Amino acid sequence: MMSAAAMAASGAGAAKSDSLSLLSPDKRLELTFQLSGFGEPVYTLSFDGQRVIDESRMGFDIRHEGGVNDIQPFMHDWTIAQSNTVLHPTQMYEGFRIDSVRRTSVDYTWEPVWGEEKEIRDRHNEMAVYLWQQTGADSTDGRTIVVRFRLFNDGLGFRYEFPKQKTLGYFIIGNELTEFNLHEDLTAFWIAGDYDANEFLYEASHLSEIAGLYPTFDRSGNSCICPMPVPGVQTPVMMKRDSGGLYVNIHEAALVNYSAMQLEVHDIGGGRTGFKTHLVPDALGNRGYIQTPQSTPWRTVIVTDNAPAVLESRMILNLNEPCAIEDTDWIRPQKFVGVWWQMFAPGQGTWSYTNEPNVQLGVTDYTKTTPNGTHAANTENVKRYIDFAAANNIQGILVEGWNQGWEDWFGQFKDFVFDFMTPYPDFDVAELRDYAKSKGVQLVMHHETSGSTVNYERYLDRAYQFMKDNNYSVVKSGYVGAIIPRGSHHYDQNTVNHFLHCIRRAADYEIMIDAHEPVRPTGLHRTWPNYLAAESGRGTEFESMGETGNPPEHTTILPFTRFMGGPMDYTPGIFQTDMSYYDSTSVARIHTTLVKQLALYVVLYSPLQMVADLPENYERFYDAFTFIRNVPTDWDYSKVLEAEPGDYITTARKAKGEDKWYIGAITDENARTAVIDFSKLPLTKGKKYTATIYADGEGASWDENPQSYRITETIVTGNSLLEIPLARSGGVAIELR
Repeated sequence: MMSAAAMAASGAGAAKSDSLSLLSPDKRLELTFQLSGFGEPVYTLSFDGQRVIDESRMGFDIRHEGGVNDIQPFMHDWTIAQSNTVLHPTQMYEGFRIDSVRRTSVDYTWEPVWGEEKEIRDRHNEMAVYLWQQTGADSTDGRTIVVRFRLFNDGLGFRYEFPKQKTLGYFIIGNELTEFNLHEDLTAFWIAGDYDANEFLYEASHLSEIAGLYPTFDRSGNSCICPMPVPGVQTPVMMKRDSGGLYVNIHEAALVNYSAMQLEVHDIGGGRTGFKTHLVPDALGNRGYIQTPQSTPWRTVIVTDNAPAVLESRMILNLNEPCAIEDTDWIRPQKFVGVWWQMFAPGQGTWSYTNEPNVQLGVTDYTKTTPNGTHAANTENVKRYIDFAAANNIQGILVEGWNQGWEDWFGQFKDFVFDFMTPYPDFDVAELRDYAKSKGVQLVMHHETSGSTVNYERYLDRAYQFMKDNNYSVVKSGYVGAIIPRGSHHYDQNTVNHFLHCIRRAADYEIMIDAHEPVRPTGLHRTWPNYLAAESGRGTEFESMGETGNPPEHTTILPFTRFMGGPMDYTPGIFQTDMSYYDSTSVARIHTTLVKQLALYVVLYSPLQMVADLPENYERFYDAFTFIRNVPTDWDYSKVLEAEPGDYITTARKAKGEDKWYIGAITDENARTAVIDFSKLPLTKGKKYTATIYADGEGASWDENPQSYRITETIVTGNSLLEIPLARSGGVAIELR
């Protein structure tokens, strides 16, 4: 820590510094920054002259600065005094002075490889504040850090930068101290802080109520949990003023070589609640290992006066680096079916080939085991899916359970679970490769790691080469279970680096990634567009796991929370919504109408969309399935026509390179009318479009009559307005051509 003499020399305890101000291009947002009397960095954020974030501190608690030879000093209850490393704790939260300020403005347009728009505008004003912190009695002893602010019309991004310098080379973060002290007691849509899981249902409560609700937050259904030890939430967290006119979203952008940010909840007095950054620790309790030069991820605060503007914000993407892949022609948005839901629908299939409880790769001879007769990933069954995909404009076929090791893959803390190359006896790699190629489709690889990142990295290059050799271009990876190295977490710095390593290495092999159970996205798909989608949230699979499932409001919250950082592989398209269809004792069901499942393909954006149900269920409702066959996964233009978190969303999108439009509207448990105003869309002037409307039918509802739908056609122009009733947890899907 800084000595008292050094603090006095640096001006600690003196008057506050002059306030620095930064305005957004439209001047509606204002950031202020200053140093407190103790030299503490402090910022505020206002919108239309009204405070959104009150004075909030910035900085770091440094657990150790300098070299490390032993881990003993970092271990709890270590009683042996001998060590080659002596901890040198310091701080980066007070004793600063402003050395210089640099300002710039940016306004340009860039084209994503794929996305919700053909072009994205990046327009912001920037202020970089260079801070000097004296660290010794001599005035020349000190270091520089930079706080870089970017203010957009729709929000604020800021990060810390640590330049390379003689006085700052290596340090270990005890915690980041960045605060977000909200001025009002807003209603928040939140999930509880957790180091390993985020597939939860969202709570909706006032900020002041979070701490009281935290101890009883429902984490059931997740395979591996590690609750944050103090009340807090994960990001993205969505907030709104009950009376309207203010919407706030806090997250982070460009999470690289750093632990994920979660937020502790604090009562800051006056009926106000504040968030304080809580980085996910590793097994030693350390929260970040820094070697200069290095920057933190951007901390993001989206602020708007209407809900659709939150969903239309591209600020998080704009804060990420440009595309790092020179040739992107091999990256292709697509739809895929899969041998997947068959293992969730009761009694339809299993991942495992045999029922033996204890298997070892390279030791167990599967040709001598007794098949269980329920293994879904067999050659003939996969061919059936290939035929269905080829006939219905679907590019890929995911196959889970194709490889050896599924009999005891989970819950054993087992390191060597899979080798990602050895198939079960009833899965013929070469035959299926050639058959899929002859049909013009590709198999989608599945790499479940069971949380063993060390084992996956052992095999990663061989596994990716196996894919290239057998005509796979997309891999769905999975990290179910506790992370190995044991003691690590899904969202700590080491595992975050593992996820990005896999993405980068996949790009070398021209492989696209669909990651399940990774850290939630932070816009890195701009930099690495082969990272098509992630799960990192509660998807359709939970609908098969009991009565709770995903309640009707769930998909009206996800776009404001999980989707803010990037596309989600939610796996929509389930037509057989009542699981008692397969097993009369099942109480599980999809909490939507059939038509809402169609609308999700528009509302829940992803360039990689699963057509998740069994082929035979689509054949039963083939006229409705036409919408899924036709709907694209890449867009020229998107517009949110109406939205309110937790209640409803209506979204319109224009197909990439075509004058075709697709509209999806969804609602929560309440029936309502979707208002579709075509004057808000840049339709071709004077053109008459044929609109095919897939709507909830007579008496439709998610719980009593989910498969009631009607399909009609009408003519619309740029002056048209449609008002379409939505059933309880229902929807509408429209194709304009």
